[in-house]
Amino acid sequence: MAPRLRYARSGELHIAYWEVGDGPLDLLWVPTWIWQSEHVWDEPWTAKMFTQLASFSRVITFDRRGSGLSDPVPGAPTLEEQMDDVVAVMDAVGSKQAALVAMLEAGAMASLFAATHPERTQALVLYEPMPRMTAAPGYDWPLSRDERDEIAERVRERWGSGALVMALTYDSDERLRDWAGRLERLAASPGTAVAVFRMQNEIDVRPVLPAIQAPTLVMHRPGDKNVDIRHSRYMTAHIPGARMVELPGEHTLPFGPGQDELFAEIEEFLTGARRAPDPERVLATVMFSDIVDSTSRAAALGDRRWRETLESLEGLVARHLISHRGRAVKTMGDGFLATFDGPARAIRCATAIRDVTREQFGLEVRTGLHTGEIEVIGSDVGGIGVHIGARILSTAGAGEVLVSGTVKDLVVGSGIEFEDHGEHELRGVPGRWRLWAAVV
Repeated sequence: MAPRLRYARSGELHIAYWEVGDGPLDLLWVPTWIWQSEHVWDEPWTAKMFTQLASFSRVITFDRRGSGLSDPVPGAPTLEEQMDDVVAVMDAVGSKQAALVAMLEAGAMASLFAATHPERTQALVLYEPMPRMTAAPGYDWPLSRDERDEIAERVRERWGSGALVMALTYDSDERLRDWAGRLERLAASPGTAVAVFRMQNEIDVRPVLPAIQAPTLVMHRPGDKNVDIRHSRYMTAHIPGARMVELPGEHTLPFGPGQDELFAEIEEFLTGARRAPDPERVLATVMFSDIVDSTSRAAALGDRRWRETLESLEGLVARHLISHRGRAVKTMGDGFLATFDGPARAIRCATAIRDVTREQFGLEVRTGLHTGEIEVIGSDVGGIGVHIGARILSTAGAGEVLVSGTVKDLVVGSGIEFEDHGEHELRGVPGRWRLWAAVV
């Protein structure tokens, strides 16, 4: 019997979740986008899976926004929005820290959450994860964008038949096919399924993997022909201290034949894992902003009026930081430094500050944004991520919100558009960096 379903509030949305078990650790199962939290208990394999996990933990899982029993949303949700939902569910059940377990494409969001929220992540377990789902230079084993677009149309045509889930099982059992077809129909409409599938083409969390601090286990079945094992090997190589286990069999899904060995590996890893260290390094979006041509404006206004203008502007910036969940780090004369736990919020905050500064004060500001690992030093921040943000600011022109490629890749699906700003050398930073101007 399925445990009692509840709802957590994530902003204005309701996120369906349940919890089961009373073990000494919290285990948050991050589902794929084909999911419905009540229907999974109707299949013996998945019911056994959660029973196994609940034998040594409190298991928490949910339906991702826009799917299953959670509120519908237009289009495909962003990774940033989905991370908000994880926080909302954890808060709703009173979980301060949990081990995140994710399979297949859910591994990208779980990895980003672990890097962004190390204080909430006790450990990370990834089963056949994919940090990027389309081919790219130096990462050429996934399908091309055109090939995935062709699959998206086949998904639209066959959605609800169970064909997609069954393709991951190498099984012809009619009972399982009926369950899988109903799961697809309960999880999402064909249009939503295609929108999410296409959005996945743009996701790339490779740049954030080195920032993950939690003990990490990566598992893969080399015999699986659906998911190339090089995805898992890449993640293991780029997540500090990650350990990889290769499992027998060719089953793509974690439940089904061979699941006893898989979940025994998870139990051994989690029950014997050390506590994650108190975070001194975190993944964050750094925002640098300053007033363009401030020296001449200060001379024209005079010291007193210029100081009053800066004080008024500082109050305006503080209000926008609060409304966009930013944290003010420090002011620097005519500029400031802030951090955010989500890049889309940082972009929208930067453009709001730019627009209101122009309207109310007749001043132009410029902004540089970068998402990366930073060092927390008391109330201050430092590290290469902060250095890169400062260098991007120095490249920006009046009114521009200039971002690194990492920021652009992490806001896929947010509706924010970008113009290519070309490649640049950032003083003190190795290599050449392609920058993008946010068009908001």
